[in-house]
Amino acid sequence: MEENILTTLKLLIIGESGVGKSSLLLRFTDDNFDPEQTLTIGVDFKTKRMDVDGSAIKLAIWDTAGQERFRTLTPSYYRDAQGAILVYDVSSAASFSKLGNWLNELETYSTKSNIVKMIVGNKIDVENREVSREDGLKFARRHQTLFIEASAKTKDGVQSAFEELVHKIIQTPGLWDSYGGGIHIGEEKEHGSANCSGYCSLA
Repeated sequence: MEENILTTLKLLIIGESGVGKSSLLLRFTDDNFDPEQTLTIGVDFKTKRMDVDGSAIKLAIWDTAGQERFRTLTPSYYRDAQGAILVYDVSSAASFSKLGNWLNELETYSTKSNIVKMIVGNKIDVENREVSREDGLKFARRHQTLFIEASAKTKDGVQSAFEELVHKIIQTPGLWDSYGGGIHIGEEKEHGSANCSGYCSLA
């Protein structure tokens, strides 16, 4: 029930067109995968309730179009976001090379200087990989972001990606508001789980 929600967190999913942003969102919110997923026009929006240590968190997740012609629609959606997932396709070196541009855009339009960022290498189910896990890991470390590899098709890493992002937001002082009661995320939480691709917490 809505009155039991501790807080609402605003999350963004950004990245180049075709990397699987909408598929990741659909897998996380509806546990579904559509191989014929159409490209997002402008902005899509979904919500999901997540339980964190006995407290309910409402996630408001914005999926932004990657095509250049929609860029003017998105700056306002960066406002007040506490977390951002930057997605690239592990079978597309071109999409990986554009991550720096997306980080710059995030820093330009984000209204929260301590917004939590996560790099997600999607489509690890494909055979023609062009970006190694090590390259993704190095990029994440260089920019001090969370990192995980995932597959919206097989579900690998999807739940873990959102859970890690939310836990990091909750652990970041001043990034979210608690409306009554408290929430305590144990510092001993195991981040390096089997589903995690090697770098799930900030160094």
